[in-house]
Amino acid sequence: MKDRLGSIIYVGKARDLRKRLSSYFLASRKTRADLKTRALIDTIVDFEFHLVRNEAEALLLEGKLIKDYRPRYNVAFRDDKRFLLVKIQPSEPWPRFVLTRMKKDDGARYFGPFAHSGALRATISWLNRKFGLRACRPLNPGENDYRHCNADIIRNCSAPCIFRITREDYLRRIDEACAVLEGKGRREIFSDLEADMAKAAERLDFEKAALLRDVLDNLKKTLNPTRQFTRGRGVPTTVKPTEDLADLGEALGLEGPPRVMECFDISNVSSNHIVASMVRFTDGKPDNQNYRRYRIRTVEGQDDFASMAEVIRRRYSRILGENSQANPDDEYSQEDPLERQRRLAKEGRAKIVLPDLVIVDGGKGQLSMAVRELRNLGLFDLPVIGLAKQREEVFFPGESDPLLIPHDRGALKLLQRIRDEAHRFANGYNALLYRRRMKESLLDDCPAVSPKKKQALLAKFGSVDRIRKASAKEIAALPGISEKSAEAILEWLG
Repeated sequence: MKDRLGSIIYVGKARDLRKRLSSYFLASRKTRADLKTRALIDTIVDFEFHLVRNEAEALLLEGKLIKDYRPRYNVAFRDDKRFLLVKIQPSEPWPRFVLTRMKKDDGARYFGPFAHSGALRATISWLNRKFGLRACRPLNPGENDYRHCNADIIRNCSAPCIFRITREDYLRRIDEACAVLEGKGRREIFSDLEADMAKAAERLDFEKAALLRDVLDNLKKTLNPTRQFTRGRGVPTTVKPTEDLADLGEALGLEGPPRVMECFDISNVSSNHIVASMVRFTDGKPDNQNYRRYRIRTVEGQDDFASMAEVIRRRYSRILGENSQANPDDEYSQEDPLERQRRLAKEGRAKIVLPDLVIVDGGKGQLSMAVRELRNLGLFDLPVIGLAKQREEVFFPGESDPLLIPHDRGALKLLQRIRDEAHRFANGYNALLYRRRMKESLLDDCPAVSPKKKQALLAKFGSVDRIRKASAKEIAALPGISEKSAEAILEWLG
């Protein structure tokens, strides 16, 4: 669901899309709805829909879109928790299946993501038993690990740790289990399990029949064919990076498409943690490896303008400094700083390439501060714009009237994407710092308590409240704490 600006405000799924959507606009439904639902209904202007093959695909796609766009009216899936993947590292002495939520470029084989975590865990357990695969944690288990393990005794493991099976045979079993996860021979496995279940029922062994039924259900949920929804694959999309870049360059009057863009955003939920983010897009796509986040150091209180000035100054002074260190022969060049950086980038000698366009999240105030800092660094002609949220106005340096780009143009959609990504990244950092702060103890601010003393106190008493109730003698009984220090601690805690 989209609002008048074309921003995605809600993502949902339904088997009967017509029935689901029509329910929002019934008069009786709107009357009974809570404030949040009524606000959503009043904001809806347009819809976009995608057809998928089954419920698992719908769940995966819904979660991905919510994480990508973070719609205002969605609650579920907004955290950074992803669907489970199955990982196996072939280079390990005795590989094993591991569940993970993050795919890395580490040479391992990955399967998934899987929509049903419970069914997946049960399926992995069944695969380990069926193929005699180890489920223990040690990287290279040996005889000492075998002494504390019962998996071999109950016939759940082939005991590679004591070499009851050769590595070649074990890896062959791994390949067979991986083939099952890939969906190969799925029908035959289902047929065999159904036949075994029927035989167990005929023998009146209903306990085994029920167990086989559960195994079959879990396998069907796990191995149900689903597409992996990644950018540009499997999901129809209106995002066209190349066309959007060309349109943006034309709309802003640039010499060409801005291949490299950097966008800055300030997040100051409270004056304790004022942070900024910088996200970088290359060829119209997020360049996550070059994202940066900053804690504002020189600004007291909530001042977006001064905070923007600090982060712009730190970012581009660092780029100029690192490129100068990498090219000391050009240190005394008489070239314009921007022209010099462009030349170094063209020659492949720039450690960090300057962007073709700088975007600041905000209006004239934030933009003027960014321009001032860039000029102080000698970057007079580096293209920079401000993007205001209220009407999506684009501000240019020295111009009072903003540019209003139509909402159906790819140029504005690209600007919105990079701005929203900067906003998400800044808020995520602020939330991380807040969680860290919540974990800190009152003892951190006590001048009589060092980190080691804090650890000893909490290990002994368990909480600050229990320390308050303790006597000075009890506290002084801990190593490294004198009775005078104990009294100072109690006085501090009140």
